[in-house]
Amino acid sequence: MDQFKLVLKYKFLLNELVMRDIKIKYRRSVLGLLWTLLNPLLMMIVLTLVFSNIFRFSIDNFPVYLLCGQLIFNFFSEASNMALPSILSNGSLIKKVYVPKYLFPLSKVFSSLVNLLASFVALLLVMIFTQSQITWTILFVPLPLLYIFLFTLGVSLLLSALSVFFRDIMHLYGVLLTAWMYFTPVFYPLDILPAGIRNIVEFNPLTSFINLFREVVMYNQVPTLSLNLVCLAYSLVMLAVGAYVFYKNQDKFILHI
Repeated sequence: MDQFKLVLKYKFLLNELVMRDIKIKYRRSVLGLLWTLLNPLLMMIVLTLVFSNIFRFSIDNFPVYLLCGQLIFNFFSEASNMALPSILSNGSLIKKVYVPKYLFPLSKVFSSLVNLLASFVALLLVMIFTQSQITWTILFVPLPLLYIFLFTLGVSLLLSALSVFFRDIMHLYGVLLTAWMYFTPVFYPLDILPAGIRNIVEFNPLTSFINLFREVVMYNQVPTLSLNLVCLAYSLVMLAVGAYVFYKNQDKFILHI
């Protein structure tokens, strides 16, 4: 509760940090925020051309299937990547004034969330273009977005804390993310995988978040209680681990930045 009150107290700074990230990302860009729509659309077109022939018999409406997976994974990838060096890159500010240090990784996750919400508009446009059925179950979209937000925040807190002491993480994490992407069913169906690999992929938390997202957006299903509980468990456990590691080490940051 005290940490929540601190977030409210420093909400102006949090807002400024988020706006700064967005402005820096699109600085000197002619299209600006429009790229949040174009990026997923262009990537979807490329991947659809590459994979649609391979998977056309097992995935109906492959563009929507692909874009649903992309939105969730890209949010996680972008937010955690940006949060990873957030403490180190703000070292000069941390040394000068007191600022709750978790605001820096938190701002990265929020700025990526802005991009995710804009990309969701691109998904709706693709669904309309492909004449996909949009039903009232889309109202459940906040559930998977909340779960992936909490999970990503936990990972971001963990990474931003560890990177202060182990700089090699900043180089290793890119490799890990690439492997993580291939073990996440973004552009392929689970049923093509051998049993052993499929068990690993199903254990991947991002698989559960993407499945829940696809259920309410693409398959027009009310999310099951069991899947919600699994997603909630992944989110809360990761958030607890990340917050604990960050809190236990934050007082030592100033000695290493």
